[in-house]
Amino acid sequence: MVETTVSADDFDFVANLVRQRCALVIEPGKEYLVQSRLAPLAQRHGLASIRSLIDKLRGSDHRLMTEVVEAMVTTETSFFRDIHPFETLKKTVLPELIEARRAQRQLNIWFAASSSGQEPYSVALLLKEWFPELASWRLNLVATDISHAMLDRSRAGRYSQVEVNRGLPTPLLLKWFRQEGAYWQLDDRIRGMVTFAQLNLAQPWPAMARWDLVFLRNVMIYFDTDMKKAILGRVARLLSRDGYLLLGGAETTLNLDDSFHRMEAFKTGFYRLKP
Repeated sequence: MVETTVSADDFDFVANLVRQRCALVIEPGKEYLVQSRLAPLAQRHGLASIRSLIDKLRGSDHRLMTEVVEAMVTTETSFFRDIHPFETLKKTVLPELIEARRAQRQLNIWFAASSSGQEPYSVALLLKEWFPELASWRLNLVATDISHAMLDRSRAGRYSQVEVNRGLPTPLLLKWFRQEGAYWQLDDRIRGMVTFAQLNLAQPWPAMARWDLVFLRNVMIYFDTDMKKAILGRVARLLSRDGYLLLGGAETTLNLDDSFHRMEAFKTGFYRLKP
């Protein structure tokens, strides 16, 4: 059993490390989060306590620093999360983008913090099921995340019963997944639609395509104001003039970046660049 006591100094050290490495803000009072996220990591390293783990961090163990930062990043997600944005995608956003891209026959969609992959795979399933005319198009679906462990999980496309029960309609489960023991394996035809890559949103970004649709849902709530402004500014430069940005229900561009305006009629967190 790993001893999970975290002193104030140890908490501050972890919080500062995470903020420096990925701009994630862990506020005082979240000691339980450090305990729950780092205890399994300490156990994997054969350490008796979280304090021992943090002592190794203080010794500038750079590989361990990466593991700690990845462990502290929130990875909550589910298939077709908050179903309303996906209904808006199906009925309004995607039909509009498809019509506008008929000449190019290409769609570029970026999932900026994809966690274990349910969100990009939900969109891939949506495209496959409801827009068969896209079979001959180039669909550039790119999903990025800071965590190498989450990216490995995403690429595998293998989910537990609990995970497929959260938001995934039974007809899609039976059609596109096969059961392997206690897990469900996603069909290669869906897995192959999404490219996964590592990206730290708080660090410089590589050269990117111009995106038609950017998913940045439930990400910025963990950043401070300066980082929110920086990320939105970068997205604004990469988003097509007629493209869409999708934020989480508790997120906004208001007082952060005046390049965007909210699509109020959608009521689901979609934004576009101002004319």
